[in-house]
Amino acid sequence: MLFQSIVYGPIHSRRLGLSLGMELMPLEHKLCTFNCVYCECGWNQPVAHPQLPSREEVRAALEAKLQSLPVKEGQGIGLSTITFSGNGEPTLHPDFLGIIEDTCALRDRYCPNAKVSVLSNSTQLGRADVVKALRLCDNRILKLDAATDNMMRRIDLPVNENLTVQTIIRWLAQFDGDFVLQTCFLRGEHNGQLIDNTTPEELTAWYEAVETLRPKQIMMYVIDRKTPEEHLSKISLEQMKSIAAPLIAKGFEVSISA
Repeated sequence: MLFQSIVYGPIHSRRLGLSLGMELMPLEHKLCTFNCVYCECGWNQPVAHPQLPSREEVRAALEAKLQSLPVKEGQGIGLSTITFSGNGEPTLHPDFLGIIEDTCALRDRYCPNAKVSVLSNSTQLGRADVVKALRLCDNRILKLDAATDNMMRRIDLPVNENLTVQTIIRWLAQFDGDFVLQTCFLRGEHNGQLIDNTTPEELTAWYEAVETLRPKQIMMYVIDRKTPEEHLSKISLEQMKSIAAPLIAKGFEVSISA
């Protein structure tokens, strides 16, 4: 499932409310630093010179869309959020910081009550410009699907095979807990390797990461759409509640989409 325009929606997000989507990656194929087995956009497609929208094109498309949305008297445009996600990893865009600056300015002009949100896989947090851009956003929704290298690599299939969980955790720690941690729980198999981030070993490591990072919110979710790897199964709501329970008991804010 690929998004076909720079700006799409608004759509009703199960996690964010009425969301106007922003697409910074190519419209024809997925471009990401991960190749997650559960990604609704499918597998990465190797392209020598991927075509990304320019900063100017993104700004113009967003302003045109905001100008077209209905305005309710006394309420303005009823958006909950302007959300960057789409056909891959949005922070890969070389002008990501400038685009976020433009988006915040347009949000302030047309829909000041809306949030600016970014869903990121956390792999570009070693870049100062990306961190600066994310600090401008209201919702930094940052992924950690597993807290062991073995399971992270089985689930997320990082393009950089040397990427480690400890590196990701060190990068996430830059935000001092002022971010939303996002984790997809799943089971299955890929290329003959078992996938399960709900085992006692995996959960112990994940709980330890959560305790270290202390995010302001934790978003737990399950497979919701068709996945590129067919041999995956959805975790039950009852088990998701069981996974969340120890964190809720410690005072963490946890949301479950199942």
